[in-house]
Amino acid sequence: MHVKKGDTVIVIAGKDKGKQGTILEAYPKKSRVLVEGINMVKKHAKPSQDNPQGGILDQEAPIHSSNVMLVDPKTGERTRVGFKEEDGKKVRVAKKSGEIIK
Repeated sequence: MHVKKGDTVIVIAGKDKGKQGTILEAYPKKSRVLVEGINMVKKHAKPSQDNPQGGILDQEAPIHSSNVMLVDPKTGERTRVGFKEEDGKKVRVAKKSGEIIK
C-alpha cells in the first residue's frame, strides 16, 4: 500500500471527499485504512462495564486505500507516492516536491 499508519491523507472519493485526516490503522490484506474523523458510522452498543449507559456511538469505518492520497509534507497538497533508494534503504518520496516521507 502507498500509505501507512500515521500518514496525513486527503480523501479523493466518496461522501467525505476533500476532507483530511490521519491514518489510525491500516489493513494491507484488505487494502483498507481507518482515517480519523472520516467515514463516521453509528454503532448501537449494549450497556457494558466500559459503557454502563449503552446507546448509539459514532465511530470511524475503514475506507479503501485507493480513495485516499498522501498530503505532501512540503506543500500541503495531495501527491502520489514514489520510492527511492537512499543509503541502501527503500524510502517513500512525494512525487510533487521530491520530499522524503517519514
